Amino acid sequence: MAAKPSYQLFDITLARRTQVSASLVRFTFTGPDVGHMATYAPDQRVKLFFPEGGGSLDPLFEIAKLEEHDWYGAYRALPNAQRPSARTYTIRALRPEKAEVDVEFVLHGDNGPASRWAMHARPGDRLAMTAPDANAEGPKLGYEWKPPQGVRRILIIADETALPAAAGILEILDDLPLKPRVEALIEVPRSDDVQPLPQAAKLRWLARDAEPSCQHGELLMRALRDIDLQQEIVALRGNPSTVSNGSEDEQGEDELSQDENAPLWESATLDDSAPFYAWIAAETKVAMKLRRYLVNECGLPKQYVTSMGYWRQGKSNG
Repeated sequence: MAAKPSYQLFDITLARRTQVSASLVRFTFTGPDVGHMATYAPDQRVKLFFPEGGGSLDPLFEIAKLEEHDWYGAYRALPNAQRPSARTYTIRALRPEKAEVDVEFVLHGDNGPASRWAMHARPGDRLAMTAPDANAEGPKLGYEWKPPQGVRRILIIADETALPAAAGILEILDDLPLKPRVEALIEVPRSDDVQPLPQAAKLRWLARDAEPSCQHGELLMRALRDIDLQQEIVALRGNPSTVSNGSEDEQGEDELSQDENAPLWESATLDDSAPFYAWIAAETKVAMKLRRYLVNECGLPKQYVTSMGYWRQGKSNG
């Protein structure tokens, strides 16, 4: 018999909504099986499914019940009118003993199925979520926060879409008995999106409304250029255990914007003795530029950097 899949489809209902900041709202969901849900890292990825135009989630749940069946393939094969839209989010908090899971949304207007749902959602609304199953026998999947156990310096860079994950990471780091040196850069739409987070990190909030002429990610790049990594980079490049100092492939702006197959996900490849770790999550082109700055301009060995494109500007991501 095949092992139970790592992820399963959960039937969830909105219990309450909490306005975290001007642009961020937290939705607390409950459901009959949420007590069996698991999360393995603060950037644990899940998918939410949104019924559109008064549609039903029932066809999705029906195909998910079939044993040894490619239910996701069957979902993709549903007629457009029956197929719910899916978007990827991060578990902000999970309380299995209360059968509650929190997911935070960035509010950015009525311009996509997720943001449209978030604008109008009320307690009692039903969604579907694929999330890790605590009883599954398969591998633990769906997260990239994997710092080396012996890490001494950590760099975290995020825009508002990755703020829930970054906030969870900072909370975990704050609980460590031996704290590494942590620097965090977080870009948000508005000054009133700043929220209280653990002070273990040297944290810089970068609000775009303070400089309206700045493009998305420009403030992150400026702030990153202000961080001195020279001592660490020299040490890392001189370390025989550093497998590769190779640079990232370069692409022009036009090529990058048109390349649908451009890498969105680059994971660090380190052992637990590595002293440095960078975690970047933002809009795709922004994340790639930040990574290339660290690798190509600063000379940071690329295996020390995890970078993720959480969304792509110009596409419907909400």
